[in-house]
Amino acid sequence: MAGTAVPVRGEPGDRIVAAMSAALPDPDAPVVSVAGAIARMEAIAAALPAADGLACFNRMYLDVTRQVNSQLGQGFFADPAFMTQLDVTFANLYFAAAGTAGTPAAVPLAWRPLAERRAVAGIEPVQFALAGMNAHINHDLPLAMVSTCTALATAPDAGPHFADYQKVDQLLDAAEQSIRQSFESAAELAADRHLAAVANLITTWTINSARDLAWNNCLLLWAVRDDPIARGLFLDTLATSTALASQMLLVAV
Repeated sequence: MAGTAVPVRGEPGDRIVAAMSAALPDPDAPVVSVAGAIARMEAIAAALPAADGLACFNRMYLDVTRQVNSQLGQGFFADPAFMTQLDVTFANLYFAAAGTAGTPAAVPLAWRPLAERRAVAGIEPVQFALAGMNAHINHDLPLAMVSTCTALATAPDAGPHFADYQKVDQLLDAAEQSIRQSFESAAELAADRHLAAVANLITTWTINSARDLAWNNCLLLWAVRDDPIARGLFLDTLATSTALASQMLLVAV
C-alpha cells in the first residue's frame, strides 16, 4: 500500500537517503535460497553506512538469518523444507521494501516510518533495529506464512508448522537480548537521561510478543485468503497499525 510520504527532514536529509539507497541490490531479483538471502543482506550491509537506520535493522536480521540457517540441517526443525521456504519468502519481502527505500512514495506503508526517518539524528540504532523488526514481523511475517502455505499446499495449523514457528523464538530471544544489552548498560542509563528515555520507549515492544500477534494475524489472513474484500481490508489495517507502532518506536527523545 503506497501513498504520499513525508520526506526525511533536515538538510541534506533527502540527498543522504538517496545516496544511501543508490547502491542497494536490485529489488527485482528475489533470492531463491537462505544462503542467497544471507548474501543479499551482506551486500546491503556493505552498501550502506553503519549509521543508516536500515543498516541497523539489516545487521540484526542478518545475525538471526545466519542462526536460522545453521539450524536448518541439524534436526532443530521438524520440517526444515517448510522453514527454508518460509525464510526465503520472508526475506524477499524485506528486500522488496528495502529496494524502494530511495523512493519514499513507493515504500510499503508498514516500512515507511523507518524509510522516512533512517537518516534522522537523535534516533538510536536500537530504535531503528526494533522498528525494522516491527515492520518485518508484524506485517511481513503473516504474508510470508500464507504465501508459503499456499505454495506448498499446506496450512498454517497443519503438521509441525506452529511448533517450528515457536522454535524460531528461541533464536530471536538471544538476538533481541544481545542488541538490548549492547545499548542498555546500567552505567550508561544512570549517566545519560537520553539513553534512559530511549530504554523506556523500547521496553514496550518485544519480538516474541510481535511474533505471537503475527501468528494470530497469519491465521486471520489464511481464513480470508479467498475473500478479496475482507483480505484487502485486513491488509490495510495491518499495514496501518504496524506503521503506527514503528512511528512510536522511532521518536527522537
